[in-house]
Amino acid sequence: MSAGTGESGEGGTSTAVRNTIAAGTGCGCLLSPLALLGTLVVIIIIGGFGVLLAPLIALILLFSGGGGGGDGSAGADDADEVIAVFNGDGSGELDTSTVPEDLVDPIEEAGDLCGAIGPVVIASQIERESGFNRELVGENGEEGISQLPPAVFEKYGEDDDDNDETSAFDAGDSIMAQGRQLCDLAGQAQRMIDANEATGSVLDLALAGYHVGMDAVRAAQGVPQTNEAQGYVLAVRAQFAKYAGVAAPPPGATPGVTPGVTPGTDPDPTASPSASAASGT
Repeated sequence: MSAGTGESGEGGTSTAVRNTIAAGTGCGCLLSPLALLGTLVVIIIIGGFGVLLAPLIALILLFSGGGGGGDGSAGADDADEVIAVFNGDGSGELDTSTVPEDLVDPIEEAGDLCGAIGPVVIASQIERESGFNRELVGENGEEGISQLPPAVFEKYGEDDDDNDETSAFDAGDSIMAQGRQLCDLAGQAQRMIDANEATGSVLDLALAGYHVGMDAVRAAQGVPQTNEAQGYVLAVRAQFAKYAGVAAPPPGATPGVTPGVTPGTDPDPTASPSASAASGT
């Protein structure tokens, strides 16, 4: 997304950045990096500021204890690394401490299905899709941790966890189906780029295709210039540094992990399953 020019361009971006910092500070202390990243994604989606906010994302992660080994220290090299990961292809090893232990294997296996998609991409997309909620039912009928529509899961889903059942609510089945679809979309994206039918990176086109459909990507000859498509790609990218272990989340922030609770289950035994499923994303 472009930032534009004039009063609504760089000046507007600077104002929004200042307002974000002001909203996220109190007594000189930043809020948690995860909370502020959520705020930034909203700003990206509403304001269309795109990668201009990448340096701010890096600095928030670092100065709120997300970088420099989690001790609150920060430096130019750390910020550069976070920005590079944000703008990169999502390749590299997964920091296994950032995901539920029982999901490490399926995330890594799904990330190894093709060269265009890595485990960092898989984990980052899961957070954007469901927040690691294995029982989630989306507002349009998407199911499970990877939020695939039933027809898509039927195409790509298999009994990957070997429990004699193929289900979108089995996290292993869902994650592997997610990986297969992303690899399929990446292949389509590469062919479109090779034929000069689209511009952009294979990863960005595949992520956009996952969210808004490859027909929309093909019609736009790239990632559609809409808040929905652009915001989705940026929201996934905003998680790369965390899952790559470059900007680790604060203690207790690992998604899907609550002390004394089995990952993926409701920590409140009195809560209604339908209520948590209806919460959506």
